[in-house]
Amino acid sequence: MPRLVLASGSRWRRQLLDRLGLPYAWQGPEIDESPRPGESPGGLVHRLALTKAQQLAGEWPKHLIVGSDQVALFAGDILGKPADLAAARAQLARFSGNRVRFLTGLAVVDTRSGHHRVCHETYDVVFRRLHDDEIARYVEREQPLECAGSFRMEGLGITLFERLEGDDPNTLIGLPLIRLCAMLREVGLDPLGPAS
Repeated sequence: MPRLVLASGSRWRRQLLDRLGLPYAWQGPEIDESPRPGESPGGLVHRLALTKAQQLAGEWPKHLIVGSDQVALFAGDILGKPADLAAARAQLARFSGNRVRFLTGLAVVDTRSGHHRVCHETYDVVFRRLHDDEIARYVEREQPLECAGSFRMEGLGITLFERLEGDDPNTLIGLPLIRLCAMLREVGLDPLGPAS
């Protein structure tokens, strides 16, 4: 059975991958996450997820390396992680009462064969109307600086929403597990174990 590596330093992605019960290692790659001129949101998350996984390929031969990256889309803008708490408050104020789309890129690099698979999943969040004091309290408590869109779905971020729309809520946290399971089965790693 091939061995698994998660190309991420995110504890939230590790917690999601833990749910599959597969042994894995993890390592956080260092890459430039800046969009390229004219790059589409889907192209951006594909490139970043794949780049993260490929960056570790030389260190992990005979492994399956999983890379993931996420952006938020709102009013034609690609939004990444906020630079500081003031930027986080400003992002959430813009989102108040509106729909925000999240794109999460997912890549699996098979260092045994050199082949890779890459895709992205979408998930929409509809924010309820937020008051400035609620936003300030949320940002102070959660400190969501490492989160695209300035909220942490797996924490108090759930208090900001009116509704969620998508196929896999794990996509919003940063690792679409339904699609990941399908990709792993395609390369010979079934999370349920071998057939009897």
